[in-house]
Amino acid sequence: MVKKPRVLLTEPVFEEVAGLLSKHTELTIGQRGTYNNKEKLKDEIGGYDALLSMLSNPIDRSVIEQADNLKIIANHAVGFNNIDVEAAKQKGIRVANTPDVLTETTAEGTFALILATVRKFSDAERSLREGAFDGWHPTGFLGADLHGQTLGIIGMGRIGQALARRARCFGMSIIYHNRTRLPLETERSLDARFYPNLEDFLSECDILSINCPLTDETHHLINAQTLSQLKPTAILINASRGPIVEEAALAQALHENRIGGAGLDVYEFEPEVHPLLLTAPNTVLLPHITSATNKTRKAMGMLAAGAILNTCCGLDYPCNYIT
Repeated sequence: MVKKPRVLLTEPVFEEVAGLLSKHTELTIGQRGTYNNKEKLKDEIGGYDALLSMLSNPIDRSVIEQADNLKIIANHAVGFNNIDVEAAKQKGIRVANTPDVLTETTAEGTFALILATVRKFSDAERSLREGAFDGWHPTGFLGADLHGQTLGIIGMGRIGQALARRARCFGMSIIYHNRTRLPLETERSLDARFYPNLEDFLSECDILSINCPLTDETHHLINAQTLSQLKPTAILINASRGPIVEEAALAQALHENRIGGAGLDVYEFEPEVHPLLLTAPNTVLLPHITSATNKTRKAMGMLAAGAILNTCCGLDYPCNYIT
């Protein structure tokens, strides 16, 4: 009898995902949060052939050095900044992620966050629930218009472009800052203008949306200095990765009314949130949910599972390999 590969799924996901893996592998499912500690991973990873990980699992070089039998790390996320990809490559371990399947959903969630922040929906709902609603008021919870405003996008990849398409439907002007300029045909289709200089770009934004990956270059890209280059009425949106924004600097700018507001779905030290953000004015805070739909989260799990089954069982499932 052929021995089934051993797979560690670090926390529960959809039953369909676990069921597919269980059919072909010896599956172990961890409890939520257990493998957010790299010491726990180091202690146990040596006994597994495959790892289906979450963005919260720190898979650094010290973990990978203990992974003597591991053939693949499949990350249940489009991002993979939690994984030392180079260390995995050196050890001959494949790395996979889950792009594409969450593009449209994340763009929808990001645009919902823009709307909620700009129109003060969170403050307004809280006021109603607290019993303060006394009928229509001509100056109550006055937000800003979206039509005619300039949306600046940092990171014009799949999600950034999907966000730009939605913004155009609302009559917004689109500008973007990116490592490389898009093809002119793509720029024309999005009616988007490229700004190679970050300072010039930031000064034009009415709403700034961060949609780039977390890298050494983008860590704290938004800090006290770059925040000072925004208009005092500008709204900052981050549904990408928390450490791209220096949270303490953002909280201070919000409390001092040096920017108009912020909508955040991710945090620098997630799941911790800077305490000053919790009391900041004109701020909408979400718990990392912009890709949270049944269809999308299930598709992400199936894509990660497919990479494991392809690598460890020689089966043919859709997947996306980074290495």
